[in-house]
Amino acid sequence: MDTQVKTNTENLRINGERLWASLMELAQIGATPKGGVCRLTLTDLDKQGRDLVTRWAREAGMTVTIDKIGNGFMRRPGRNNSLPPIMTGSHIDTQPTGGKFDGNYGVLAGIEVVRTLNDHGIETEAPIEVAFWTNEEGSRFVPVMMGSGVFAKAFTLEHAYAATDTEGKTVKGELERIGYIGDQEPGDHPIGAYFETHIEQGPVLEDNDKTIGVVSGVLGIRWFDCTVTGMEAHAGPTPMALRKDAMLAATRIMQDVVAAAHRHPPHGRGTVGMVQVFPNSRNVIPGRVKFSIDLRNSTDALVDAMAAEVKAFADQVAKEHGVQVHIEMVSSYPAQLFQPE
Repeated sequence: MDTQVKTNTENLRINGERLWASLMELAQIGATPKGGVCRLTLTDLDKQGRDLVTRWAREAGMTVTIDKIGNGFMRRPGRNNSLPPIMTGSHIDTQPTGGKFDGNYGVLAGIEVVRTLNDHGIETEAPIEVAFWTNEEGSRFVPVMMGSGVFAKAFTLEHAYAATDTEGKTVKGELERIGYIGDQEPGDHPIGAYFETHIEQGPVLEDNDKTIGVVSGVLGIRWFDCTVTGMEAHAGPTPMALRKDAMLAATRIMQDVVAAAHRHPPHGRGTVGMVQVFPNSRNVIPGRVKFSIDLRNSTDALVDAMAAEVKAFADQVAKEHGVQVHIEMVSSYPAQLFQPE
C-alpha cells in the first residue's frame, strides 16, 4: 500500500446514513407489527431479501457466487486476485419474530465497506468478499448454522438437503423453488481471513452500559426433541386419577429444563421454544406432546451434565404419570473458547 492510500484509509469512515437506510429497507421485507422481522429461511420473503442484497452487491460492482447449499459470496476484486479473499458476512434469514439487525447488520456492514472503498477509489491487495449463510438461524430447518456447517464439513450436503420443516418441505426442494441452489461445492471457496460484526442478541452490553464488546467464546449447545406420549381422553368423563395426561407430564419436564440452567450458573441456559400438542382440542386430554429442548453452557461437560439431569428427571416423570417419554438429540455443537489475544 503506497503512502497516498495509507493516508486516505487513516481517515476513512463509512456512510452511516446509507448503512442505516439499507438496514431499514431490508427490514421492510417480512416486517412485523412490533417492529421486528419474520423472514424465515428459503421462504418467498427470504428470496426477496436475497434478491435485494445481491442487487445491491452487483450495483457496487461485485460478482455473486452461490454454492449448492445456497450460501452467497459477493466479491469485489483486488489488485492480486490469486490471493484468497478477505471475507466478512453473516446471515439475512431471521427468527419468526427476529430483529432488524441480527445477522443483517453483518452482511450490510460488509457491503457498506465495499461502497465506501468504491467512493474513495481504493484498491485492496486481496479481493474482498461479503458472505451470507443459509439457514443460520435454524428456526425453520434443523440443524442450525446449516450453510456454514456444510461449508465447514461439520455435516454433509445430503444431510442438509434432506432436512424438513413442519410441513414436510425439504431444504433442497425449497432452494430449488426460490432459485438459490448454485453449482459450487460448499467449502470449495478459499478464505484468507473471516470477520463477522454482529448485533448482540442478548441484553448484556446494555445491562452493563457498554457500547461494544469482543466475543470471548461460544457456548456449547445441545438440541433435543422430547415426545411425551399418554392417552387421549374426554375432559369431562375422565376422572383425574385415571388420566395419562401428556401435557401435565411435559410441563413438568419443561420446567426442569429451565431449572437445570439455574443449577449450573452463570452460563447455563435452558429453553423450550417450540411445543406441539396433539390432538390440540379444547376438551380433550392431550395424548401426545412434542417439544424442543435447548441446553447451553460454557463447557461441554456442563451441557452434558444438564442434559443428564433433565433425562433422569424425565424418566421419573414418566413413571409417576404412566406416560412414555422419548428424548432424541437433533443437534450438537461443542463449546468453543477463543484465544484471549
